[in-house]
Amino acid sequence: MYEFFSIYWLDMLTTVLGLAYILLEYRASIWLWAVGFAMQSLGIVLYYQKGLYADCGMEFYYLFMTVYGYFRWIRGAKQKKALPIRHFPKRLVLPWGLATLAIWGFIYFLLVTFTNSNVPLADSFTTALSIVGIWALANKYLEQWLIWIAVDVVTSVLYLYKDIPFKASLYALYVVIALCGYFKWERMMKADETASPT
Repeated sequence: MYEFFSIYWLDMLTTVLGLAYILLEYRASIWLWAVGFAMQSLGIVLYYQKGLYADCGMEFYYLFMTVYGYFRWIRGAKQKKALPIRHFPKRLVLPWGLATLAIWGFIYFLLVTFTNSNVPLADSFTTALSIVGIWALANKYLEQWLIWIAVDVVTSVLYLYKDIPFKASLYALYVVIALCGYFKWERMMKADETASPT
């Protein structure tokens, strides 16, 4: 039993933090950023140990985005009140789509050229899409949930392959929570729009 915990303790701890994070995100709670900061700090160590170098590097970006997201949520866009849930602007879909493809290709190149990664395609894909996902979450866009569904499906399979079973299970659960989260945020957005029509 001790050997099991000594192998998987970091996986289990980040899994518990990850579950708290997604539940706080589901509720659109500002506390998700604090829990995310702790989870991502530990994730740097976990992913480096498992050879998921793109995921490891991504955690540094996540750390920056947790600070950005926290202040974005409390200060709003151009006003001094909390940022509302809203739709991803259509004018940004093409630029962000092209940027995601470019980032995916660049990270893939780095992994193939400079690391011993045996999963460069999937690792670079989830990393590139996550860059957009965390930015969309920080801006409180409803469609961020759709981005995370794609990331979570691929990540769950990837982590099973890389022998990170607890996090793999967490990401499978994330898919379900993300589906529910999308509809909850949609209801919250509509309720806000009804309460304060523009």
